[in-house]
Amino acid sequence: MKIQYFGTAAAEGWPGLFCRCPVCTEARRRGGKNLRTRSQAMVDGKLLIDFPADSYLHMLRDGLDLPGVHTLILTHSHQDHWYPEDLAFRGEGFSHSIDGMLDIYGNEACEKRLQAILPVVGQGMMDAMQLRYHTVEPFRPFEAEGFTITALLALHNRAERCYIYSIERDGKSLLYANDTGIFPEETWRYLAGRHFDLVSMDCTMQQVPEGTNHMGIADNLRLRAMLQERGCVDEGTRYVVTHFSHNGGLLHEELEEQVKPHGFLAAYDGLTVEF
Repeated sequence: MKIQYFGTAAAEGWPGLFCRCPVCTEARRRGGKNLRTRSQAMVDGKLLIDFPADSYLHMLRDGLDLPGVHTLILTHSHQDHWYPEDLAFRGEGFSHSIDGMLDIYGNEACEKRLQAILPVVGQGMMDAMQLRYHTVEPFRPFEAEGFTITALLALHNRAERCYIYSIERDGKSLLYANDTGIFPEETWRYLAGRHFDLVSMDCTMQQVPEGTNHMGIADNLRLRAMLQERGCVDEGTRYVVTHFSHNGGLLHEELEEQVKPHGFLAAYDGLTVEF
C-alpha cells in the first residue's frame, strides 16, 4: 500500500495566508518542505482523501490526476478539507470527456455543504458534475476501489460527526487520523485488536499538547501507547505525523529533529510512503 501526501498544513496553510509571525516569515525565506498546503492525500493512486481548494495546485504541482479520480472520502466539512465549489468545473462545458462518475463518501454535514453550492452553480451544473454522494455511518465498513473503508468517530468539531478512517487492501491496513484529538471511547472499542501497518496522525499543535480537537507530539506519543495497549500496532508499524499549524512553532527541519527519536516520520507536501 502507498500513501502520498499532497497537503500537510492546517486550515490557514503554512505560511499562513495573511500571517507575518516569525515561523511563517522564516518558512517563506527557507521554502522547500516548509511550504505547506491544505490537507489532502491519496492511497494507491485511487482513493482520494479530502478535497480542499488547494486540489488544483496539487494537480499542477504533484501530478494529482483529478480527471481520473472516481472515489473521494471526506473527513469533515471544514473548508480546508472540503471545498465542493471547485467540483462545478467537473461538468461538461468547463471540462470535456468526463471519465465517469465520482463517488463521494462522507458525513451529513459534508452533504449539506455540497447542496449549499446549488444557488451559486445552478441545477444544470450540479447535474453535469456526475457525482454520487454517499452518507456513511461510523463503524460500518464499505467497499470502494478494492478497499475496505471504515469511518471512525474523531474528536473534533462537535457540531458534526467528524471522521477518521481505517483503510484496508490486499492484506495491508492504514489508520488515517487527521483532525482529531485522542479518539473517543466508541472508536477505541472498535479498534481493539485491529492491526495497522501505518498510522497517520494529526500533529497540528506540535510543541503544544492539546488532545481535544487536534494533537501535538506529546499527544501522538500517548496515542501510540494507547494503540499498543489495544494490540493495534507492533514493531513493524510505521507512523507519520501531519496537518501542521504555524501556531505549533516548528519549521520542518526542527520538527524532524523532535519526532525522529520517537520513530515518527514528519510529513511534507509530496511525501510518499510505501508500506
